[in-house]
Amino acid sequence: MEALVLSLALALAGTNPAAAARPADFVDAARVVPGLVVEMRYAGSHNFVGRPINGYQAPVCWLTRPAADALAGVQADLARFGLGLKVYDCYRPARAVADFEAWARDLSDQAHKSEFYPNVDKSRLFQLGYIADRSGHSRGSTVDLTVIDRASGAEIDMGSPFDLFDPRSWPESNQMAPAQRASRMMLQSVMRAHGFSPLQQEWWHFTLAHEPHPASYYDFVVSGQ
Repeated sequence: MEALVLSLALALAGTNPAAAARPADFVDAARVVPGLVVEMRYAGSHNFVGRPINGYQAPVCWLTRPAADALAGVQADLARFGLGLKVYDCYRPARAVADFEAWARDLSDQAHKSEFYPNVDKSRLFQLGYIADRSGHSRGSTVDLTVIDRASGAEIDMGSPFDLFDPRSWPESNQMAPAQRASRMMLQSVMRAHGFSPLQQEWWHFTLAHEPHPASYYDFVVSGQ
């Protein structure tokens, strides 16, 4: 099953002739956004699968140049208040999306349920939209991130952690304390001001509204070169 899902994802990516090659307008966001903290969760083991995800060979935040430039504007605004950005995921290869699909279909693997989906039955991850066969991340202008205190490096309390598959992760969840909800709204406000659109189900997920590759799903590996 895993091989079948991966083959399907690669076939879909292959409908774009440039799918396997990194386009010239993709940049390492850390070189564009001063002080950006990069914690690429899928390049390591601290994620809902519990291992590095297929296609992530290095913890590098690749984004299209317009998305990286817009993120630099967000960083500049936050810096005036002693705050900054930490990214969890940026460009995501199509093969990584297929890896997530294969994991989600293996209902026997629930090793990390208590941290990432304690209140959701794994069999409903597709139905509820937490796992899908395509991701906007593969287009290169979507980013998962949070806000940190620049002096200490500590994350601002958003009320729920990154990649928690739960209604509490909805930006406007009423299960949050007022200060936590205000932090989410602050993040949405500054991201919107620089051209990003939020996702209804995840407070950390944003896509550049005028992304340069709206119909392309790339599959080049995430590497440091």
